[in-house]
Amino acid sequence: MSTFSELVQARRSANNFVEGIKIPQSELEEMFSLTRLAPSAYNLQHTHYKVVSDEDLKEKIREAAYGQYKIHTASAVIVVLGDKNAYLQASEIYSGLKMLGAMSEDAFDQTIADIHGAYSGNDAFQHDEAIRNASLSAMQFMLIAKDKGWDTCPMIGFDVQAVKAALNLSDNMVPVMLITIGKDNKHKIRPRGYRKPVNEFVEFF
Repeated sequence: MSTFSELVQARRSANNFVEGIKIPQSELEEMFSLTRLAPSAYNLQHTHYKVVSDEDLKEKIREAAYGQYKIHTASAVIVVLGDKNAYLQASEIYSGLKMLGAMSEDAFDQTIADIHGAYSGNDAFQHDEAIRNASLSAMQFMLIAKDKGWDTCPMIGFDVQAVKAALNLSDNMVPVMLITIGKDNKHKIRPRGYRKPVNEFVEFF
């Protein structure tokens, strides 16, 4: 069994954390440096993160998440955001390839046109893409965190508007999920919840 297989099997969602443990910002930056390698549509890198460790602000996020205790005990709560306007940075993202000669002027122009054609004026697609791509990034972050010895829990139970107000978010930023992170305050390893066998959720053609 590979190290990655062991990591996937070891990762669990933590519902309570050891209080008072701080995560050094340098360690968080290292985790996010790896997280940025996650795939995204057109390489637009839709995902943004707000790492909240300030206790007062963390409690505001907790209130927006209906008082869930895991936020109180976590070292930090990470707000995962998807940017509906990510496509507006397409020229900036692809300009480096053009400058290096890895992309021709025509290919550059066509790529930018394709991206704007897909996203511009299509709010539903922008919203769905924000969620899809941020979710890919968030899962990668949680696996990286586990590899670094930190436990996490993804959360979708929160008031979107309250989170946006607490963080003063612009309208283009979609709160996709919260991730609590810290050291799991477990006294013993919990049995894993039921998982469907492969033949119940996979079809081969």
